[in-house]
Amino acid sequence: VVTNFTLDEEVYYVKQSYGYFSMFISVVQMFVFAGMTVMCGVAPLSINPMVGPYPDSLSFWGAKNAYEIIYQNQWWRAISGSMLHVGVIHLFCNIALQIETAAFFEREWGSIKWLVIYISASFGSTVTACAAHPESISVVSSGAIMGLFGAKLAEVICSLCEKIESKQQKINKEVRIEQLSGLLCSTSLLGLFSFVPFIDWSAHFGGLCTGFLVGIILFSGSIQPTALKVYGYFVGIGTLVSSTYILFNYMLTGMELSESLADVCDYYQTYFWNDYVCNCGS
Repeated sequence: VVTNFTLDEEVYYVKQSYGYFSMFISVVQMFVFAGMTVMCGVAPLSINPMVGPYPDSLSFWGAKNAYEIIYQNQWWRAISGSMLHVGVIHLFCNIALQIETAAFFEREWGSIKWLVIYISASFGSTVTACAAHPESISVVSSGAIMGLFGAKLAEVICSLCEKIESKQQKINKEVRIEQLSGLLCSTSLLGLFSFVPFIDWSAHFGGLCTGFLVGIILFSGSIQPTALKVYGYFVGIGTLVSSTYILFNYMLTGMELSESLADVCDYYQTYFWNDYVCNCGS
């Protein structure tokens, strides 16, 4: 057990010294972004205002593409999309949050629990974005981070029902409540990216909700009394399973997708620029 946080000269304990997965994923994302720009080139600001690669590189490298996911069974895009960024600005903001806020969450929760939340949020943000914006090609890296924020909110709510039996438990509860202000600021920052091209607001919303529900399941163990704890488990699991079923059922039976999504060059020529020329293989 290590310490790294003080509140009125009291010690706040965390489970590990570093956020290993937070740092590893950040490094992977930087290498992926570098590979995208080297292989596919940097687009002019008139095409990509975030200072990044040409947009056809997104689908080539594994972004959310509902047509490819559903008709080509490329479900791996639910994870790969969280490794992608549309530009330097997007990459910088996300990594700053990952190596600071998200890494501290990992130190609090432990790497396994953190990774479960991150992957679940990545999947949830992709599925939600496919259902809400099936005709767009987008990345979901911010959605995965929003999932961590949603899980932290769930942890705070569960801690409100925690029985305080020691001074340390009181400190832990106070710290979590103080984290809410930073959480609101970080969520607002990521929310601004919803207005950026090639990023769907629905991915942010889906990641936030998924992380919250997974967090309710993972952190309900601290709730007292037992009846309320069981209720928390059932609400979290029931809501997560039912919402996932509804979204999947809609994706597989209720959506009609344009075949232009199968050819990203045709997609961007049809919906964005008539003279667009692809700069990355597809």
